Amino acid sequence: MFIPVEAFIGWRYTRARRRTRFVSLISAIAIGGVALGIAALITILSIMNGFERELRDRLLGMSAHLTIDSPAGPLPNTAGPAALIGSAAQVVGVAPFITAEALLTHQGEVHGVRVFGIQPAREDQVTSVGSRMRRGDFNALQAGRFNVVLGRGLAEALRVELGQRVTLVLPEPMRTAAGVLPRLKQVTVVGIFEAGVQDYDEATAFMALEDTGRIFRTAGRITGWRARLEDPFQAPAVAAQLQARLPDWRVSDWTSTHTNLFRALQTEKIVMFVILLLSVAVAAFNLVSTLVMVVGEKQTEIAVLATLGMTPQRILRVFMIQGLMIGVAGVALGSTAGVLVALNVETIVGGLEALFHFQILSADVYYISRIPAELVPRDVVIAVVAATLLCLLAPLYPAWQASRIRPAEALRHE
Repeated sequence: MFIPVEAFIGWRYTRARRRTRFVSLISAIAIGGVALGIAALITILSIMNGFERELRDRLLGMSAHLTIDSPAGPLPNTAGPAALIGSAAQVVGVAPFITAEALLTHQGEVHGVRVFGIQPAREDQVTSVGSRMRRGDFNALQAGRFNVVLGRGLAEALRVELGQRVTLVLPEPMRTAAGVLPRLKQVTVVGIFEAGVQDYDEATAFMALEDTGRIFRTAGRITGWRARLEDPFQAPAVAAQLQARLPDWRVSDWTSTHTNLFRALQTEKIVMFVILLLSVAVAAFNLVSTLVMVVGEKQTEIAVLATLGMTPQRILRVFMIQGLMIGVAGVALGSTAGVLVALNVETIVGGLEALFHFQILSADVYYISRIPAELVPRDVVIAVVAATLLCLLAPLYPAWQASRIRPAEALRHE
């Protein structure tokens, strides 16, 4: 007695009766379709967020948040710029580095490599290479020993093991009386790391800063500094501040370095959202067929309501409310199921893999051997609002048809 008449009638029309059980079955199917669509939408978005987070963590583990170098080439390794960088807000670590391109050969295999000259103790302050070692010791990169740490993919391609020596072919040739000869340097493999990112695992090597300077003839000079921030998402703002303090240097942050990759991931997420939302739309528009059948069966009752004084606008609201009830029920069930699945996706996938004795992401093939998920409340809200709007649009036509029923014609044969 405390609810509007339109809502009461709309609720009664959704309940199963002996003569309308088929209509109620269609309503249940519509609810299930909406629920399944929005559950899939929330789950897939959470998994894509998880993969993006995993990739971002792996990339940021290997590359610093900020890179400060000089367009003019290697410069003297002085303490002034490093102190200035370290004094900036959010900066928690600064380390010098040298980078150069070369070739590595071993047992007839030749592969291009990007060599990073670093100081292991200070490198741990800006990257997590030391924690990603699979074999060997990162701290074995000591000056004067000409040791090297290789990525797992590169080590496998060269068929090299710990303790073996590989030949570094330098891009700058050596001129002798016999002619131009390539410059070669044998280095010892003391460690193998695995970043989980192909670009690093298959084409990156680390050496001591001093050894790299001697080999590439940049002794006493460095390519630049790398810095780590307390909050990596503050990198663009901190980079702008440092660029103003160091006008002769070039300051870049991780968002600009990997901008194409993360832009592609964001585009893929938007496309997947639209595709899954279309599946929700298909399920939502099942409400059209449900309400068309209800209107066809309830013509007599609608005519009676009209003769009792219910206006066409109120009749329209009856079926709008009925469609909204069905849609909201599906959205509520689907969003609840989607959130529960997203929060427990790793457990669910692990159970399925154990049950069927099959690994979805094999560690031998994929760098990420598990399915991560990150539930973002904003995505859930957007999905729920979009699905609710679709369910609100679906009953417009059947409700409009119901409001146009003429009592005299509907009751003529009654």
